[in-house]
Amino acid sequence: MNEKIAPFIEGFAIETFQRDLIQWFEQEQRDLPWRKETDPYKIWVSEVMLQQTRVDTVIPYFQQFMEQFPTLEALADADEEKVLKAWEGLGYYSRVRNLHAAVKEVKERYGGKVPDRAEEFSKLKGVGPYTTGAVLSIAYGIPEPAVDGNVMRVLSRIFLVWEDIAKPKTRKLFEDIVRAIIAHDHPSYFNQALMELGALICVPGKPACLLCPVRAHCRAFHEGVQEVLPVKTKKAKVKEVDIVAAVVMDKKGRVLIHKRGREGLLANLWEFPNCETASENRKKQLEAFFEEKYGISVQLEHPFAALQHVFSHLVWNIVAYYGTIVGDVAETERLKLVDEHEFQQYAFPVSHQRIWHEYKKKETGG
Repeated sequence: MNEKIAPFIEGFAIETFQRDLIQWFEQEQRDLPWRKETDPYKIWVSEVMLQQTRVDTVIPYFQQFMEQFPTLEALADADEEKVLKAWEGLGYYSRVRNLHAAVKEVKERYGGKVPDRAEEFSKLKGVGPYTTGAVLSIAYGIPEPAVDGNVMRVLSRIFLVWEDIAKPKTRKLFEDIVRAIIAHDHPSYFNQALMELGALICVPGKPACLLCPVRAHCRAFHEGVQEVLPVKTKKAKVKEVDIVAAVVMDKKGRVLIHKRGREGLLANLWEFPNCETASENRKKQLEAFFEEKYGISVQLEHPFAALQHVFSHLVWNIVAYYGTIVGDVAETERLKLVDEHEFQQYAFPVSHQRIWHEYKKKETGG
């Protein structure tokens, strides 16, 4: 046994813990669409969607995504624009871009079969230790650990772990603990049960200990420190950026949209032209930006919306103007004039969907 986990595992009733946990999951698990699946591709998609996104939000997205891309080959062959549009609103778009690249590799290198070996699956783009463990255990019944935030919280309480869960070495400790206690005959249910326990019972702050099926095994509960654990360092203060954006129309009523860069935040998504600002005369700065960036002359009116969009590491404070284009626009692959019907075909980040929604409210007087 790994020396680092020996103090945690010593005296722990592994088989009884497995039985109590899995029996609870069999009776209490939520009815989720991906739990009806055995297709590794569909389980993979669900796990990518569930990262940093609430289950209730994911359900309709998963169902619609499967209607559009029912097989791995369908997603591998799909145009990126359609894939991003199907993901629109889920956020963290690097997840779907990585998934798209990874399924293409699976199609080309593995004949469309999702690898069932950790060494191969973990090398695919965007696939980390958690996704590897989740997909291999749920789809293939392989006893690989799937350690996410929920699981770390559960295990920190059960095994009384005072290490900072924000540190990579602590995640590795939990992975080693799971390897020692996972049910080899039911790895799928074991991993899913730990995640479910963290989502429903062993929640942040005040866990519902009286409803917990493994309370008898929980060292934090017995010492009365379940609300103190896990230990997690606070994130650094997020950066705030002021942005001005504009919805501008040409004389035909078409709106100007721009495609973001191929790398970085919200890569390859469409947006309304915008720039960062530190100026008091934001309108004048934005008009100058159109001229310098696109060679387009615009006449801006009043701002119609002020909104805030929060990322995990960044806050955008956006002021949006409306206006008209003076003269012609030289369209490119990344700069287009689109009518309202065409507009619906392009994938926009949530912040720019909100700008459009506020603009339509202004137009209709809503």
